[in-house]
Amino acid sequence: MTAETSDVITLSFEQAVSELENIVARLERGDVPLDQSIEIYERGEALKKHCETLLNAAEARIEKIRLDRNGKPVGTEPLDRE
Repeated sequence: MTAETSDVITLSFEQAVSELENIVARLERGDVPLDQSIEIYERGEALKKHCETLLNAAEARIEKIRLDRNGKPVGTEPLDRE
């Protein structure tokens, strides 16, 4: 991990997504010099991986509520992962 991407792990999910959206917009405009495009692309990759890690962690904490035949809660079980 480079100095440019080492701070990514301190960002919240919302901060990382916002920065990633800004990077995509800059790259789509096409007005960024090639060297800088490569740098911000690499940061975007680090932000994407960080977001995936945070989403996986959140998903692991979510549980599905089990219901009995009458629709009353009787417990929980892990969320199905597809």
